Amino acid sequence: EAMGMSCCEERERPRKSCAPVHANAGFAAGVLFALLVYFLVRQQTAISAATTAALAQWSTVKQLIRAPGETQLIKAPGEILVTSDVHRVADKQPIQDTDNGKVVCTTEDRSRGLSGTCEVEGDIRTNGTALSVSLVPASWSERHEWMISPYTRSGQSLRVVTVTQLQDRAAAPPCTVTHTMPAILFGIGGYVGNYWHEYADILVPLFVAARRYHGEVTFLVSNIQHMPRWLVKYRALLQGLSKYGVVDMDRDAYVRCFPRVSVGLRLDKDLSIVPELVPGARLTMADFTRFVRETYALPRGAVTMEPYKKPRLLLIQRATSRQFLNEPEIARAAEAAGFEVVVTELRHDGSEVEQARVVNSFDVVLGVHGAGLTNAVHLPPGGVLIQVVPYGKMEPMARFDFSEPATDMGLKYLDYSVSAEESSLLEKLGPDHPAIKDPDSIHRSGWTTMYQFYLMQNVRINTTRFAPTLEQAFNHLRKQ
Repeated sequence: EAMGMSCCEERERPRKSCAPVHANAGFAAGVLFALLVYFLVRQQTAISAATTAALAQWSTVKQLIRAPGETQLIKAPGEILVTSDVHRVADKQPIQDTDNGKVVCTTEDRSRGLSGTCEVEGDIRTNGTALSVSLVPASWSERHEWMISPYTRSGQSLRVVTVTQLQDRAAAPPCTVTHTMPAILFGIGGYVGNYWHEYADILVPLFVAARRYHGEVTFLVSNIQHMPRWLVKYRALLQGLSKYGVVDMDRDAYVRCFPRVSVGLRLDKDLSIVPELVPGARLTMADFTRFVRETYALPRGAVTMEPYKKPRLLLIQRATSRQFLNEPEIARAAEAAGFEVVVTELRHDGSEVEQARVVNSFDVVLGVHGAGLTNAVHLPPGGVLIQVVPYGKMEPMARFDFSEPATDMGLKYLDYSVSAEESSLLEKLGPDHPAIKDPDSIHRSGWTTMYQFYLMQNVRINTTRFAPTLEQAFNHLRKQ
């Protein structure tokens, strides 16, 4: 031991001699033993690390594998809604692209009151906190920026989406979640809560945007807090278009990476589809109503007239304005025309699927102009929509909302214009009031004035005058 200490001292001061043979042999043996322990520990660590990595990889794969056809349910309001087809890759470099990608945007159409949209392809990052979509170039690129409303109609109070084409990769935030599929970003707001607008402004445009992906698409939804129940009400339709849960963009803390993102929904025709403008593949409004029937498992895909069985007519009664004041008389007139008649008030806050099944069991829907006539999407093709148009030169607006859309659905469209004598306005205002004598002056006064007069009236239908319209509907069905 003393010799050992002396040797160490001698190693520090090599001028003196201290090199016994047996000490050198002991030192060599010690070095060999240390090396052996090192290699054994290293091998054990490597085996442990490999085992841990294998288990982690299997766990990740197991989380991503799902049974065929399995979908992730949309969560209840208030919960964060996150898709399951993701790979978390914190601190990992994004996928390199061979080009700079592209951004194609349409500008706001002020004449039609429609918002702009953007189609972004390439290395894309979405940020829910900033509500932004950024295209990351492979090499230096000129910076561009667009501000896009996620709701189809312009002038609504939704937070806008910032779409940016970055200059270079250094400006891009790192991906925390990477998706292998495209995404569609849209917002809930504006006129949502009105049944017609829910279909015209969101559901039909979303069908047009998403159908080409055959379910392999993620929905990024903003402004969910405006109406959380909307996601629950239309859960079946959303799941029919996407196999994955939606992402609540207002609560999403991740930077998500996608190969393609559509920002906003393009509205080409109200409550209908322009086949030539559909991306990917040609679609029609008849395709949309077929999708709704299949998703809701509605039994009737066409109107069929059975011998000795009367066609069924659903008379929609409104709860407040634009009511039928002589509903029993109208029902008797329809029965005299050959129909089996049911009068009902369709509630917007009821079950969407149950209401669709009720409407699908009828051949004709009859009602005064209003959102309830949107239920025509549930009628079997070959059916009839009869719109009663309130007094006050309301035909252009009423037909715009339902005439062509119904025809595009494969329905027969008929309308009946209420005369001044059939309107509650005549008794309320008198024959000399401008709303009776000069409807054009009311329209020139603006939407609010027009609404207060012509959309707040009730109607008492002259059934003798109405009879030919009922006959037209019956004759159409008899030919089916």
